[in-house]
Amino acid sequence: MKVVLFCGGLGMRMREDAASAPKPMAMIGDRPLLWHVMRYYAHFGHTDFILCLGYGAAAVKDYFLRYDETLSNDFSLAMDGRNIRLFSADITDWNITFINTGLGTSIGERLMRVRRYVEDDEMFLANYADTLTDAPLPEMIGRFRHTDAVASLLAVPVQSTHHVIDVTAGDQVTRVRPIRELMQWENGGYFVLRPEIFDVLREGEDLVPHGFDRLLPQRRLIAQRYTGFWRAADTFKDRAELEELYHSARCPWMLWDPHRNRQRVSAGLEPVLG
Repeated sequence: MKVVLFCGGLGMRMREDAASAPKPMAMIGDRPLLWHVMRYYAHFGHTDFILCLGYGAAAVKDYFLRYDETLSNDFSLAMDGRNIRLFSADITDWNITFINTGLGTSIGERLMRVRRYVEDDEMFLANYADTLTDAPLPEMIGRFRHTDAVASLLAVPVQSTHHVIDVTAGDQVTRVRPIRELMQWENGGYFVLRPEIFDVLREGEDLVPHGFDRLLPQRRLIAQRYTGFWRAADTFKDRAELEELYHSARCPWMLWDPHRNRQRVSAGLEPVLG
């Protein structure tokens, strides 16, 4: 399946380090966030990528035009320094299409601008370029395939670390608990879509909520609830936490690398919602 990735956001909440690169190019270990997302899809055999570019498009293009396989693969180097033999490779079988979809464009509009690349396919995948998970993609696709839904999203528990309180009429606090215990669900991306999604998209609007809102009366939007590993890199703090996981070799999202996901623990997918 083709994979559409939205890479054009400004990522203002990750500017504590004053970086000029777009958020998907923030580094986690030796590779940017975008590479980690793409490598996840490639692990399951989906290597035909369409990158919806905007802010920082040149940085994304330059990264792949100058891609160095030796950073994440073992290799041997001949004595003359010009003969490199790779023992494995990351992206030799990838096909990457780079499309400029505008600077201030919403996700929905970016998707509309790459319509011609996916509208003839039975289904396609789409995602933000800054969220990581170990969710079982083949199972998600399989469940979606057996429905008549137009769109499926990964639903994850609310990620806030804040606490909620129960309060009586007399202002007495009777309970304090983490927000995650409420089991509310948030949109975690990792969309599976049918081309009918373009029937509900409009210029000047977004995929979420506008496009998805039009699917609700038709009951053609489903959620696949997942309580395993999922992280969004929205802030500098988020990125620092992912960096810590990377350097301690506790990377559940790196399904392709047993050395870095050896402590992976996943809770599994819950049933698809109708």
